[in-house]
Amino acid sequence: MALMRNVFNLCTRNNSMIYVSVRNHWNKDYAPAPFPKTQEERLAAIEKYQVMPSQYKPYEDDGSGCGDYPNLPIVSGDARDPFYPWDHPETKRNFGELIHAEEEMYAEHRYDISARLRVPIRLQVLQTVGVMLGLFTIYCCLENVKFFHSLAEKQYPKPGEKHYTFELE
Repeated sequence: MALMRNVFNLCTRNNSMIYVSVRNHWNKDYAPAPFPKTQEERLAAIEKYQVMPSQYKPYEDDGSGCGDYPNLPIVSGDARDPFYPWDHPETKRNFGELIHAEEEMYAEHRYDISARLRVPIRLQVLQTVGVMLGLFTIYCCLENVKFFHSLAEKQYPKPGEKHYTFELE
């Protein structure tokens, strides 16, 4: 009884503990099972993820932890139709739709894998290096050139005179 009272007191003082333990978005049922080794395990995974048997291809068993999760094609959030009546329009997803294992990298506010660049990357790098080399060349060539000539001679104090001495006399 004392243990229950201590746990209750801890939970009432720390609401985040209740949130993490009970109301979190991750469910143990969502965790992928081990990589399917038999045909029965493969059929169970197909039924679990509700995909067609011809389309089911799990990730490689390389220890990444994806297990029996299907290897889906990469489709960025920006590539999805904005006018389709999605169940969740803010993420452009339908209810129960499988998402890619690395969905957080390809969401609408992240990297767009399907974007075609106007200027290829190698040309962008070449342009950047060209601008930097051009600026460096201009700096090296014009380093010794004076743009503003002095109008009068520099004036130095006369020898023997004290200027701005802050010593007590």
